[in-house]
Amino acid sequence: MGSWISSITRSWSLTVGIIGEVQVRLHVTFLLLVLYIWAMQWNAMGDRVFGRGIAFAALVLGSVIVHEIAHGLAGRGIDQPQRMLILMPIGGITLADDGTGQYRDPGGSWRVAVAGPLANFFLAAIGASVAHTVAPAMRVSALPLVDSANLLRSFVWMNVALGVLNLLPAYPLDGGRLLRAGFARSMHPVKATKLALSLGQAFATIFILAGLVWNYWLMIVGLLLFLAAQLEERSVMFQSVLESLRLEEVMLKDFSTLSPADTLEDALSKAVHTLQDDFPVIRGMDMVGVVSRRRIIEALRAEGNGYVQMVMDRVYQVAQKGESLASGLRKLDTYKLSIIPIVDEGRLIGIVTFQNLMHSMRLLAESRRLKRIADSES
Repeated sequence: MGSWISSITRSWSLTVGIIGEVQVRLHVTFLLLVLYIWAMQWNAMGDRVFGRGIAFAALVLGSVIVHEIAHGLAGRGIDQPQRMLILMPIGGITLADDGTGQYRDPGGSWRVAVAGPLANFFLAAIGASVAHTVAPAMRVSALPLVDSANLLRSFVWMNVALGVLNLLPAYPLDGGRLLRAGFARSMHPVKATKLALSLGQAFATIFILAGLVWNYWLMIVGLLLFLAAQLEERSVMFQSVLESLRLEEVMLKDFSTLSPADTLEDALSKAVHTLQDDFPVIRGMDMVGVVSRRRIIEALRAEGNGYVQMVMDRVYQVAQKGESLASGLRKLDTYKLSIIPIVDEGRLIGIVTFQNLMHSMRLLAESRRLKRIADSES
């Protein structure tokens, strides 16, 4: 997914696959879960803890995957934006990007939201049934409920915990998404999301404090919920930039152009002296195409010297200077473009590339964050 979503998650998660239009990523917290089990149970289990810890994390991951499959099946037929699914030990975190900044979230539907927890309760029932059959002497309700030394009992209770946890009104969990959808009926979606996020962070704080007093697993849940809320907060911050800024505010005004009559060697010589990877092609006062540095080099290698008009793309998208960043990103993603010329009354006045758009959005988002901090301290 070539969008802002990738830019805010890449360093903390790893792509594991693509299902339809949904990019699935595994969050680093699964590794932290394994390390936590190893550290906490090394004295009790010795070398066995390594395999048990990995098996425990694998069971959590499998339970989360079933949870998300249930969401997907329940959401069939619902118009869904382009999404990224980040798998975390407390559930999947869905970041949606329809390129409009309108925050259409299928998880705000009762049918979709409840499907995940129900799937976990069903897995817990299956696990309890299997335990009764293969290990009748084992009490499923015996303490500790969750422990890598007894994976079958842990499987039952981790699914109960996932189901109950995701029913809480703690955004971005399933119950929190329902709460956010309710808020959005009476207020702006950005404000609704921020309000739901504040409640989610409050729940995270409660879990962390409770874990320090009663059970470390509650503290782990609180930390995971806090990290999930942070992902959503960064998502909201970027989407608010999408919604409020115009392309003319981030476009490159100082850029190089090529002529269709330029030779490829001349074009490459010009490209050497600029940081641009893509170039508008201008004939007189009219724009007639776009061409990339990569395409110029490929043509020179394959066919030798020629003219830009032979290799330029004659079909391209343009944007008006007053269009939003959301519109620009939507065009970049939908048409798999690397450059969008910006025009005003038919005249080329700037260009936007994916790289400069991401760079500008990060700077703008950071400047807004610093302004909020300054305002809160004043």
